[in-house]
Amino acid sequence: MGKIENALMRTRDTRQLVLCKGAVKQVADMFKSLFPGRRAIVVADTNTWRAAGEEAQRCLEEGGVSTDAPFIFSDPDLYAEQAYLERLSAALAQTDAVPVAVGSGVINDLTKYASHLNGRRYICIGTAVSMDGYTAYGSSISFDGNKQTVDCPAPLGLLLDPVISAEAPKELAASGYADLMAKVPAGADWILADAIGSEAIDSFSWDLVQDGLKYALSDPQAVHEGDVEMTQALAEGLIMSGFAMQSLMSSRPASGMEHQFSHFWDMENLSIGGKHVSHGFKVGIGTLISTAALEFFVNYDISRIDPEKCAGAWLSWDDTVAYINRLMAGKPGHLSRALQETRAKYVDKSEICREISVIKENWSELCSRIRKQIIPYDQVYDSLKKVGAPYECEMIGVSREHFRETLFCIPFMRSRITVIDFLYRFGILEEFAEKYFGE
Repeated sequence: MGKIENALMRTRDTRQLVLCKGAVKQVADMFKSLFPGRRAIVVADTNTWRAAGEEAQRCLEEGGVSTDAPFIFSDPDLYAEQAYLERLSAALAQTDAVPVAVGSGVINDLTKYASHLNGRRYICIGTAVSMDGYTAYGSSISFDGNKQTVDCPAPLGLLLDPVISAEAPKELAASGYADLMAKVPAGADWILADAIGSEAIDSFSWDLVQDGLKYALSDPQAVHEGDVEMTQALAEGLIMSGFAMQSLMSSRPASGMEHQFSHFWDMENLSIGGKHVSHGFKVGIGTLISTAALEFFVNYDISRIDPEKCAGAWLSWDDTVAYINRLMAGKPGHLSRALQETRAKYVDKSEICREISVIKENWSELCSRIRKQIIPYDQVYDSLKKVGAPYECEMIGVSREHFRETLFCIPFMRSRITVIDFLYRFGILEEFAEKYFGE
């Protein structure tokens, strides 16, 4: 059994995947198999309509599927945002047709949630390899300027033609490449969380993400130049990541410290030149600092760490709340989330002592596994540069000063344990910041 077939047996939402040249031509067969006797409505924007939407509409009609008039967003500044969601949801409420989303991140997220709000499932035709969200459970939508991931099922079926994706704007593939690169340090974070008994590694989900990952990342220049083979490898890596999240019902297999930076900046409605910064580009910068943190961690002199001393310095919950309030002053949305997420993972002094003791006892093995898992920082930096993704924080509109400030907020922004939690619990986060942001 192939990797895709094996994955589809374990996914919760997605039942069919077509990933090959000419995939759009199979849309009618997929639709009739998954939604027999139903009508279809193609959802696209003006760009994705030209790329694949018009062909999809024709293939559906020629394949004997009844269709509504397509719903096409014409706004050049289209974003996965509440106003556009409401427009699409209202349109779907006027018909019982099944949506066929044609696009990448924005179209997929809008259609995913609008379909859910109207009590139906949908099919997606991917037009770019820009993120891992095609097959991920949940939709990322901005409400009142804050991006939130809302629960809703992934598409019942997905079709993606790597030829179409290879011809998409280069920044889309660069964004997807950066998002896939993030799975490398995310895996190292999971190794650490597993070591202290926080979240056990699920071998099936791990393999879906990690098997073939480094091959898919091996030629960023080819991805940038639109090589179809490497575009297909990138697409498979991203789709498998989504399947892993479906299987585990968690983003743990594909998301670690690096994504926490993206989420933090999402809440600040980060933009540059009046345009929203893509998820992958924010994650790419997060991947750089996450990789640096992991390298700092495995090269640290563990003999300097005393578990009992770390436990003695550990703040009580009340003192932690006071510290978070000072840290997040002027950011009410961040503060509310930080308090909620930190409460979920807060432990007492005895548990801090136990966790650090476990890390020390297993230090040699852990460091060996993490070194094998990660890609060296300089190589990550060079790969992002070659693929056309941002490789300096200023390139996404984040100053060095703000980047450093964000670093100290990150331990409190997610209940998930990552390497930054260990730097914080060891009392060496400031030391890392000085090394990373110093001369």
